[in-house]
Amino acid sequence: MQATHFLDLVSQFQNATTEETKEKIAANLANFAYDPYNYTFLRQLNILELFLDCMTESNEKLVEFGIGGICNSCAEPANAAIITQSGGIPLIIQCLSSPVRNTVMYALGSLYYLCSAPNKEEILKPEVIDLIKRYAAAGDVSINFSNLANAFLEKHVSGNK
Repeated sequence: MQATHFLDLVSQFQNATTEETKEKIAANLANFAYDPYNYTFLRQLNILELFLDCMTESNEKLVEFGIGGICNSCAEPANAAIITQSGGIPLIIQCLSSPVRNTVMYALGSLYYLCSAPNKEEILKPEVIDLIKRYAAAGDVSINFSNLANAFLEKHVSGNK
């Protein structure tokens, strides 16, 4: 995809008059965030910040697509830096309590990738670890939650006990 297409999508999102239109555009942008080829465009056009803005909405679908875009792009260090410098970690942590399963999965995945030396203190708070431990213990409810939460705990918490 070319930068002009991204610019068109961002403009359409900003000018959207219905929630449904915003949801569709946010979903498309989140899907494009999966491809490393698009990372430069995400940064240049402030799409990572648009995803974070979506996460502050009361519309659960916009929150889901916003955190989905963050999750799809946060393994890239330059993207991770923008996300964390733009106040993304508290927004991601809030998503752990979402009633939407995908939102919680994307939040767990995002925290897995973003939990690094400069961010550990902000992420590894006791209340966050407790919540992730509850997801890890919920294998009978959702094996996906359990597996992702256990991977997070093994990588970021087990060595810190």
